[in-house]
Amino acid sequence: MKPVKVGVCGLGTVGSGTVNVLLRNAGILKARTGREIQLTQIGARRPNPACDTTGIDVTTDIFEVAANPEIDIVVELIGGYDVALQLVKTAIENGKHVVTANKALIAEHGNEIFTLAREKNVIVAYEAGVAGGIPAIKALREGLVANRISWLAGIINGTGNFILTEMKDRGSPFADVLKEAQELGYAEADPTFDVEGIDAAHKLAILAANAFGTPLMFDKTYTEGISRVTPDDLRYAQELGYRIKHLGIARQREGGVELRVHPTLIPESHLLASVNGVMNSVLVQGDAVGQTMYYGPGAGSEPTASAVVADIADIARLVDAPSAAVPPLPYSAGTTEVAALPIGDVVAASYLRMRVKDHPGVLMRVTEALGQYGINIDALLQKEKREIAGAADIVLLTHEIKESVLMSAIQAIEALDDITGKVAHIRVEHLD
Repeated sequence: MKPVKVGVCGLGTVGSGTVNVLLRNAGILKARTGREIQLTQIGARRPNPACDTTGIDVTTDIFEVAANPEIDIVVELIGGYDVALQLVKTAIENGKHVVTANKALIAEHGNEIFTLAREKNVIVAYEAGVAGGIPAIKALREGLVANRISWLAGIINGTGNFILTEMKDRGSPFADVLKEAQELGYAEADPTFDVEGIDAAHKLAILAANAFGTPLMFDKTYTEGISRVTPDDLRYAQELGYRIKHLGIARQREGGVELRVHPTLIPESHLLASVNGVMNSVLVQGDAVGQTMYYGPGAGSEPTASAVVADIADIARLVDAPSAAVPPLPYSAGTTEVAALPIGDVVAASYLRMRVKDHPGVLMRVTEALGQYGINIDALLQKEKREIAGAADIVLLTHEIKESVLMSAIQAIEALDDITGKVAHIRVEHLD
């Protein structure tokens, strides 16, 4: 059989890792796919000393790779939106199969890309776009194909998980740990995508589309970051038997799908509670198999390259019969239009923390405000704030309640004379 020829565009962290894995494991890839996978051309603005490109055609024009008649598979690793989209569409128009690690591109433009790929009878693969080296997409598309998925939840941003872990372990404030994460290279100079949940929302939109057969709905995903979580919240949660993790949660409900990314209290005994540092994990509930969990590094040069090269290998097996591939979203009849439920319709238990003037009767007035909205209390802490004379923190866990009702109750609490500032609100999930 003739070799499958690959062109890699982008020679950054993931691109250099991909080159190294392709070259180092060429023999084992040939044995596993039955074909030689040949790295034929690289498109990159500048060389990267982390990989050896000796003997490989290197060009500074990535579109030359996309149009090269010798190339079978174009690997897009440049990141970003506009240029990456143009590159992928150019490759597809030229009959190339595409592998990408670009979750933002797939989450925001995947519906358009997949339509074009079907028209041109080429494969688009994007395993590396979600959870780095963890084969979460492959699990949903292939391993769990016999299951009706009811929900999934995941720690799918390593930077946010590192920050929350360090805040819990050291009691340091968010700003200090973020600075450390930037110094270690875990967070970008502009960390907005990571700490405000946008990166996780991109990944959740992709996971949900694969799990439920819906279109990609990033624009309808409720997104909340971790910048308002305090060391006090982490400590109080621990006293109540919980950990705070930044989760992406997708759940099928009557009338639609929940898509939400936010800090979440989960029981300290749950497996996800022990996922620390920069690691990622995805938990999936299927009707036949029950719960399955996927754990590993969510980023990094060769962990992510592992997923990129796995996609290349899958395409190499099917390069002569692309119509036999699992479709980009694994529903051959196409995706099903469903509503994304607004956050106000979500039903969940909640953690509430409020700073109060330490006066007699304040707790009674808080519970009365909750009672007016039919909200029951599951657990309660009252903590004197020694550094602030005459102040205390009231912390409580509610039973499950519709979020729009809870928001009305919070407004009523914040209107009380004895409440100082805003009520902190974090949702609680037991994931069972």
